[in-house]
Amino acid sequence: MTPRTPLIPTLAARASAGARALLLACGALALAAPAALAVNAYPSRPVTLVVPGPPGGITDQLGRLVAASMTSDHGVRVVVDNRPGAGGNLATELVARAEPDGYTVLMGTQGTMASNQFLYKSLRFDPARDFVAAHGLVSIPNLLVVNGKLPYQSVRELVAYAKGHPGKLTVSSAGNGTGSHLAGELFQTLAGVKFVHVPYKGSAPSINDLLAGQVDLTFDYPASTLTQVQAGKLRALAVTGASRLPALPQVPTIAEAGYPGAESTSWIGLFFPARTPAPVVAKWQAAVTRVLKDPAAVEAIHRMGGVPLALSGEAFGDFVRAERTKWKTTIERAGATLD
Repeated sequence: MTPRTPLIPTLAARASAGARALLLACGALALAAPAALAVNAYPSRPVTLVVPGPPGGITDQLGRLVAASMTSDHGVRVVVDNRPGAGGNLATELVARAEPDGYTVLMGTQGTMASNQFLYKSLRFDPARDFVAAHGLVSIPNLLVVNGKLPYQSVRELVAYAKGHPGKLTVSSAGNGTGSHLAGELFQTLAGVKFVHVPYKGSAPSINDLLAGQVDLTFDYPASTLTQVQAGKLRALAVTGASRLPALPQVPTIAEAGYPGAESTSWIGLFFPARTPAPVVAKWQAAVTRVLKDPAAVEAIHRMGGVPLALSGEAFGDFVRAERTKWKTTIERAGATLD
């Protein structure tokens, strides 16, 4: 006859297991309580907003608007930390390695969050894995401009000439891998044309040589080209954004010109290290929302040649993911690299 297992030890074991579970649960609650209190009290000390560019640039100006909004709302100083260099990668890596407690925040860009990972082969961070996309700030299109003395009056005329004379036209950019370079590469792919790329070290020398007739066309920001367009020295053929610029209402979008897939913008948004608590992120999202509803801030964005990028949370995350896909394809086709 098989001996029966005593019930008392079994019940004791179950009771013991239950007690252990209860103790573990109590311990977890004890640990969670200070964390919850810390989140509720956030921010309780100065916050660092890292900008991947020098003081005075567009990213810096927007960062200071957001920093001022957070400071005003919560009475805690937000320090803007400018970290230019390596296409914004230095600043981005710094934030990727920071504690996910909301006290180190990044002004991310189209470069740092969407295209650099395909241009640089040795990044020490992963934009998709290491960050939370919190809120968009601004989207800045390029202008497709030609020297004012050239005969092209429309994108179609430019494309017709380029198809009949492959490699004859030269396109300048602010440098390999910059937004102006990638916008040009995307356009060439979709229009089925081939320009000779002439990279410069920044927009200023690129535009100077375009004005002098040393190159034929470029894709660059309104901040760099608008004054010369209004003076008649450059001719704007299209805006690469989704809507026309208020300052140039007669200039069609690239989609209206016949190439909807060639839309491209440089954009800026707010990003946090992965695993940053959602309530902390939400406080910054609220601050950005207020900035983008402020008429003075919107006017400043328009002066930069941009439009507010009012996407938050998952909608902004979807936008960033779509941008990564687009620029990965464009960069691979162009064979562009910065390593």
